[in-house]
Amino acid sequence: MDTSVTGHPALLDAFLGVAAELLDGVDAALDTLDDSTVNGSPVPGTVNSPFALVAHIHGMAQFWGGAFAAGEDLPPRDRDAEFEATGTVDEARHLTAELRDRLPGWATVAVTDGIRNRSAKGTSRKDAAFV
Repeated sequence: MDTSVTGHPALLDAFLGVAAELLDGVDAALDTLDDSTVNGSPVPGTVNSPFALVAHIHGMAQFWGGAFAAGEDLPPRDRDAEFEATGTVDEARHLTAELRDRLPGWATVAVTDGIRNRSAKGTSRKDAAFV
């Protein structure tokens, strides 16, 4: 991944390093699951399934990185649906792989150009416009 951003390479490297560690942890957790357990909750009705959590991480990162920071015109985010999502381990891995591919570009835009779309819709945060 190219992180040669003039003036901000350490910031970009630090962000991408932490993001990679997070995604490595998600993938390690997925290694312990099968297509049934990825959709199960350790405490039904109170704790989200692993697949729902991966869907939420994907949706959150796509909103903050893609729509908010990079200004991409993405489909509207359905945050509630992220927590109801179900799928296979392979589908969950596809979501983490997509983030690994997209995060460097989004982060580069944020570091070099600043926030491109402070009015992006898709978060429950009231103060997003002031980030």
